[in-house]
Amino acid sequence: MNEPLLVELAALIKTWGRELGFQQLGIADCHLEAHGERLRAWLEAGYHGDMEWMGAHGEKRWRPELLQPGTVRVISARLDYLPPDTQPVRVLKDARKAYISRYATGRDYHKLIRKRLAHLAQKIDAWCAERGFDSAGRAFTDSAPVMERALAEKAGLGWIGKNCMAINSSAGSWFFLGEIYTNLALPVDKSTQPNQCGECSACLKVCPTDAFIAPYQLDARRCISYLTIENKGPIPEVFREPMGNRVFGCDDCQIICPWNKFAKPTGERDFHPRHGLDDGDLLTLFKWGEEEFLRKTEGSAIRRIGYERWRRNLAVALGNAEACGEIVAALEAARPGSTPLVAEHIDWALARLRSGRRRKRKIKRPQSPA
Repeated sequence: MNEPLLVELAALIKTWGRELGFQQLGIADCHLEAHGERLRAWLEAGYHGDMEWMGAHGEKRWRPELLQPGTVRVISARLDYLPPDTQPVRVLKDARKAYISRYATGRDYHKLIRKRLAHLAQKIDAWCAERGFDSAGRAFTDSAPVMERALAEKAGLGWIGKNCMAINSSAGSWFFLGEIYTNLALPVDKSTQPNQCGECSACLKVCPTDAFIAPYQLDARRCISYLTIENKGPIPEVFREPMGNRVFGCDDCQIICPWNKFAKPTGERDFHPRHGLDDGDLLTLFKWGEEEFLRKTEGSAIRRIGYERWRRNLAVALGNAEACGEIVAALEAARPGSTPLVAEHIDWALARLRSGRRRKRKIKRPQSPA
């Protein structure tokens, strides 16, 4: 395909993407070697914890052509997800409430974004076919070994901040990313989003478990998102108090980021909270039976941790709540029928409540990683 047609198609792709509801699209090359080296060092340090899949695909993460043969460009798209009026700070400060990361209070984003990107890829294929050219595109969203934030940065959608999140100067960081790997040599977008974190270190300081080794470096083993979602075993005791009432993920480093003053509430109804999960009462959620959990998390990212880990996380949060007879009674009643994993965390919560200990704001990093 000649250059003028590629330039025309690149402009059409961005128009079609906006028509599909994406806030921004950009086009990147596939040179991710520097990011690959940083990933390799991160894995060698063990900061990925039990997420063995992070290193399971070799060079496919930073060499897109190995994942999708023929790939020479990546179309990167972002879609805002922040629900309106969820008041995350108010919920975090209320020890009776359950804090759920705002990306997970509505429907799971994977199918929605992948479907739209697949539709966009079909439009590209059809446009090329009409002009006698072959095109091959494959859509991804957090579902394969893809370096999404690195590609978004190269495509001009933002920069990777000190909190390891993709940040956009006009939209903050409350957005999802998705990609189309393509064999078309589309013109690459020049970044208009240089790193603008500057001297700010608010995200590093606010982390409840002090999970940042340094700016741009996260020890996942200390991160509440990892501990409550990816971690399948017991939550280490040193992290239980700092978890507070966070029962699925953590948004602290986004909430405090100054760039998020520019974030706009999403218009996607699927991302709006369901079943009151943006403001749920800890005790109410803990009393859900497994059937109710499965019903009310259908189509939600929360479903992936399963009922047992949901109860584990809630038991910790109840242990960090203000002691009252109703909470103690609920934990005691749940103890006999619980799995060993949940029972361990119930025992911790009961001991804590009975001792009258108050939750701490955060912990300090030890001299060597946990």
